[in-house]
Amino acid sequence: MIAADSKPPSDAALTQTLTISLTGTTDLPPGKIAAIVTSLEMFAKPAERPDPPGTGAFSLEPIDGRDTERYLALYRLLGERWMWFSRLTEPRAELEATLTDPSVAIYAARYEGRDVGLLELDFREAGEAELAFFGLDEPVLGKGAGRWLMNRALALAWAKPISRFWVHTCTIDHQGALAFYQRSGFKVFKRGIEVNDDPRLAGQMRRDCVPHHPVVA
Repeated sequence: MIAADSKPPSDAALTQTLTISLTGTTDLPPGKIAAIVTSLEMFAKPAERPDPPGTGAFSLEPIDGRDTERYLALYRLLGERWMWFSRLTEPRAELEATLTDPSVAIYAARYEGRDVGLLELDFREAGEAELAFFGLDEPVLGKGAGRWLMNRALALAWAKPISRFWVHTCTIDHQGALAFYQRSGFKVFKRGIEVNDDPRLAGQMRRDCVPHHPVVA
């Protein structure tokens, strides 16, 4: 329920103060989106799995962190179906600082001469790695590309001196993401509720994208 106050809260207050009910439904103020976030982790490299047949045409290419436009074009291509918006809403200087940080590794999956996937590994926390972004373009799904790219992610992460590799996904993401991560060796350790401003209302994403999570303005 909305946090109690001595008088009815203003629209501005509604967008900043929200108490989530742990039983029943919590109404969100207009302009907000919410998702259940599931975090997963592993503490050792799992047994290697062979690349699926027919994935020999895929390749992995590092993205120069200074090539912000290429990165954002790929981020939008993959993420506008699943409400990826964190890179679109952060200040440009912060984004560029992240992309050029030597502890952040960014790769494009390539197929038939174009970028079709994104793999981003964040090693900024000592002793661990975060699978920050992992996605593939719709036309290559079903070709074994997901397993192929995860094999590279696991190899690259565990080549570093880490003891923990983790990732999170949410209910706005692809419905198969959670099960895929579990099959890859990650185990669930935490679940939470994330509330944000809807980036489509601010013009940071197309108004008609992510139709399975409609705009409520």
